[in-house]
Order: sequence, then structure tokens, then C-alpha cells
Amino acid sequence: MDRPDLPLNALRVFEVAMRQGSFTKAAIELRVTQAAVSHQIARLEDLLGVVLFLRTSQGLVPTDEGRLLFPVLEHGFDAMARVLGRLGGRRDVEVLKVGVNTTFALGWLMPRLAAFAQAHPEIDLRISTNNNRVEILREGLDMAIRFGTGGWTGHDAIPLIEAPLTPLCAPAMAAHLLHPADLGQMTLLRSYRSAEWPGWFEAAGVACPPITGPVFDSSIALAELAASGAGTALLPITMFESYIAQGRLAQPFGTTVSAGRYYLAWPSDRPATPAMRIFSSWLSGKSTL
Repeated sequence: MDRPDLPLNALRVFEVAMRQGSFTKAAIELRVTQAAVSHQIARLEDLLGVVLFLRTSQGLVPTDEGRLLFPVLEHGFDAMARVLGRLGGRRDVEVLKVGVNTTFALGWLMPRLAAFAQAHPEIDLRISTNNNRVEILREGLDMAIRFGTGGWTGHDAIPLIEAPLTPLCAPAMAAHLLHPADLGQMTLLRSYRSAEWPGWFEAAGVACPPITGPVFDSSIALAELAASGAGTALLPITMFESYIAQGRLAQPFGTTVSAGRYYLAWPSDRPATPAMRIFSSWLSGKSTL
């Protein structure tokens, strides 16, 4: 029996979902809704007559059929990009795969990607978001934007943006915070970096109160909880300026504390490609973009 024609868009959505390991992250890269991604995957599975992903409590798990299909599509889309670039009179298109801390992706990178794409059509930039726990080689990436203090073994890194931490909460809650000690009466939302709140209270000259409750590995999740009035979060204010401008979060105190900054990192033994050099230059502010 002849197999029906497969829609190119659904195949592309599948390829991105496999790279990202998440329908949500695939939706961010494709700039569509998560529901649209799920619909395209379901459509492709129906046409192929196989299951490509298992939806488990641990997240998205590709099936053997999904793993078999993925490398074929990945190489195919890369080849198509190169050929289309030549037909359009452009230089060869180079794929650049970059893992990006989700907070940096949403708070700084995403609003600027259109300008980068316009200035550098010869680079097919593939973004994979993460919560700072990324293994560049194992995940098939070329580079990664990470938060920390640098000095990752086996990697070179250049500093990008400082991201001092400060308490942020809903404006209605901020109105009741007159002194740093008042935070002791509030719910303090915690990240997995346990030293952050004690470090901030030390900088503010106030004893750190006991901090209990759930621990989160995403600053985005902490910001959303704080904006909903669930508590006060210690966040990199540079990445949440839009929340403040929209009136969703407020900064009750001027005290900040540094827990690191954002870096662009890559394996030390990997020769820099033209795309890596261009992207690095753009990020570090050394380009004219």
C-alpha cells in the first residue's frame, strides 16, 4: 500500500521536538503554541501508523521509531538549508546548535534573535533551552550559554551579562515590605542554589530567617509564582525587566548580590567555526549589530 504524502511542516516539528526533548521548548523555537506542536506530532503519528513519543511522568520519551526517524530528518533539513542558501545567492548556510539557559533565552536572547537572523542569514541558529544543566558534547551542541562563575573543566568561556540577584514580588506584596527584615514574615521562594538567600540577607545586613518549602530549578517558575503573590523570589533583575515594566513584579529593596553571570561556553578542544565566531562576537558586543 502506498504511504500518504507526509507534510513537511509536521516533519519539521518532529525534528525540533526531538532536539529539544520537549513540546514546550519546541514551541518556543518554532514560535507557535504547545498545542500546535502536539497537533502536528499526532498528525504525523497517525499518517505513519506508529507512535513517535511516549508521554510519561518523567517527560517526553522517544520511541525506537522516533529515534530511527530523527537523524534522517536532521541531516535532511540541514542539507536543504544549505542548498536553499545557494539557490538564494547566499553563502553556504552553517548550522549552529546552542544550548541556552531558559531565563536568559526568554529575558534577553529571544527579543534579539530576529535582528541576528536578519544580519546573518548564513547561520541557521538552533536553540535548545535548559535550566543551566547542560552537557555540550553529549547533547550534540556547539556552544552553550550558562549561568555561574565560569571555569568549567574542559571548556573555554567568555563572560556576557552580569545578573545580580534581588528580591522580586508582586507589587501589592512589595507595598508591605518597608525593611529587609520584613521578608522574615513572608514566604521566600527557593531555587536549587541554597546559598543565594543567605548571601542576600548578609549583603542587606540582616539575619537570614529559616527558609523552607519547595525548591525550584527554574527562575521562570519562581518569577511566575512571585507574580501570582505566592511569595518573594530572589531573581536576576536584568532578566525580568519586562515583568517589572508590565507591573507584574516589583523590587522592594535596592540591595543586590552577585551569584555569578552569564557565559558563552564551548569545548576547549573544538575548533571555532565561522558561525561560532560570529555568534560569540555578537553576544559579547564586539559586532556592529
